[in-house]
Amino acid sequence: MTTALNGIAPLPHLGVIRVEGEDATRFLQGQLTQDFALLPDTEARLAAFCSAKGRMQASFVGFRRGPHEILLVCSRDLLAPTLKRLSMFVLRAKARLSDASEQFRLLGVAGTALTAMVGHDSPPWRLSTVGEATLVSLHPSEGQPRALWVGPSTAAAPAGEAMDADLWRWSDVRSGVATLSAPVVDAFVPQMLNFESVGGVSFKKGCYPGQEVVARSQFRGTLKRRAFLVHCDGALAAGQEVFHASDASQPCGLVAQAAPAPDGGWDAIVSMQVSAADAGVLTAGAPDGPALTLLPLPYLLLADV
Repeated sequence: MTTALNGIAPLPHLGVIRVEGEDATRFLQGQLTQDFALLPDTEARLAAFCSAKGRMQASFVGFRRGPHEILLVCSRDLLAPTLKRLSMFVLRAKARLSDASEQFRLLGVAGTALTAMVGHDSPPWRLSTVGEATLVSLHPSEGQPRALWVGPSTAAAPAGEAMDADLWRWSDVRSGVATLSAPVVDAFVPQMLNFESVGGVSFKKGCYPGQEVVARSQFRGTLKRRAFLVHCDGALAAGQEVFHASDASQPCGLVAQAAPAPDGGWDAIVSMQVSAADAGVLTAGAPDGPALTLLPLPYLLLADV
C-alpha cells in the first residue's frame, strides 16, 4: 500500500435516523439484532434490521445521545425505505422516528488524525466525546485506527488533513465490516456478512424480526456462506455476482460492498459459499469475468476464537 490511511473524509453516502421518546430503547430492542437495552453511554452498537425470514434490510451503527434518544447511522440510499418500514412497527410505543440527516455532519477519521484527536486507540464500538461531536471507534483497516465523527450540522469540522471519500470507502471494505446498501437488500442473513463476529448480533437478547432464522443459522449446523475480502483488476460493485470455475451455471456468491483500491484495481467484501473459497478460480460478473484474488480477513471469525 502506497497511500497512507490518515485524515478526515466526508461521508455523504451515510444518513441518520433519529429514534426518540421514552420507549425508544424498548422499541429498537424489539426490532434490531443487537442489544440496545444494555447499551451504555460509552458504547455504540453495530446492528441489522431483518425481515421475518432473517434477511438484512439495513445495517446501522447506533448510539445513545440521551436517556430517550438514539441515533442510527445507515446507508443513505436505504434510509427512506428503512424509516418507513421501521415506523410501521411503532404502533402504540412512545417512540418517534425521523430522518435527521440534515441535522448532523458525518465524517470518517483515520490514522494519525484520530490519535491526535483522542490520544489513543479505542476498541471497536467505543464512544468518545470531542467537543460537540461523538466519535464512534470502528474496526481498524490496514492496521490504522478509524472512527465515525457525528456532530451537529453547524459544528466546525475537526482539524486534520483532508482524506478523499473514495479512500475512506476503501478503508471500510478493507476493515471487513460491510455497510448494507440498496443493491443487496434482502440478500444476506447477518452471518453471511460475518456480523456475529464483528459485534453485530446478540444471541442473548429477546425476539426481533428474523431472530429465529438468525439463531438457527448460528446453532443448528455449519454456516455455508461467509464474507471474504477479494481484490480484482476490474471494477466491482455491490450486487455483482461471483462465479466459481467448478460451476458456470450459477453464482456462488455476491459482492456486498466494493471500492477502488489506491494502488489500482478494486477491493470488495464478497459473501459466498465457504466451499468456493477453499480452492479454484473465482470470477466477477460472469464465468469468464475478471479473476478475484482472496485476501486475508482482518479479524477472526467467532467460530475460530
